[in-house]
Amino acid sequence: MNQVETRFRRLSQALDYAFQKPDLLRQALTHRSYAASNNERFEFIGDSILNYTVARMLFDQFPRLSEGELSRLRANLVNQNTLAEIAHELKLGEYLYLGEGELKSGGFNRPSILADALEATFAAVSFDADFQRAEQVVRRLYAGRVAAIDPTKHAKDAKTRLQEALQARKWPLPKYRIQTQSGEAHEQWFKVVCDLGELMIESSGEGGSRRAAEQQAAEAALLLLEQKLATGKKHP
Repeated sequence: MNQVETRFRRLSQALDYAFQKPDLLRQALTHRSYAASNNERFEFIGDSILNYTVARMLFDQFPRLSEGELSRLRANLVNQNTLAEIAHELKLGEYLYLGEGELKSGGFNRPSILADALEATFAAVSFDADFQRAEQVVRRLYAGRVAAIDPTKHAKDAKTRLQEALQARKWPLPKYRIQTQSGEAHEQWFKVVCDLGELMIESSGEGGSRRAAEQQAAEAALLLLEQKLATGKKHP
């Protein structure tokens, strides 16, 4: 067993896939800051594999949902935040090849880098074996998340659900504001606050886009609103 194979042994076990050509996995985990031979083109294929597989999982799991509802569910599962969560679970950051600048700035924990590397890994499996094997890897990683979905709550995105909950009670709509915005143009990171005004509820969310951060903030606001209603506290 060569050094590359040894280094990736634990990751291969977590993926439940043993690479015949470990160099493919190495390229999938190589950021452009490290070498010219990196994972950018792999991402293109991995994104397609991910989107199809998750779409098929949702299609089979929820036969009564409309195309729009399925699309919203898929968007929540294949976005950067969810990919980064799965990458953290796999400890993917420990295996990344990053340039010196990215290493110093904590690139191994950056959601955009982790998400891209995970997508590239799906592509690497398909190149090493075939599409069906890559699909199996995606299904294994996403099975729990798909099974946990309550379509009555999550067929609509968080911002829509929050707006409808407030409108139903004739309460003011939420206001979103950017608290911080950092990073280069191609890898920005947003922190957004969701303010429910007179309800005295304020929540925050983070993401690689303003929209993703707003969705996370809205989800947090919904939880706080539910807690407030459960305790019997009403609109002031």
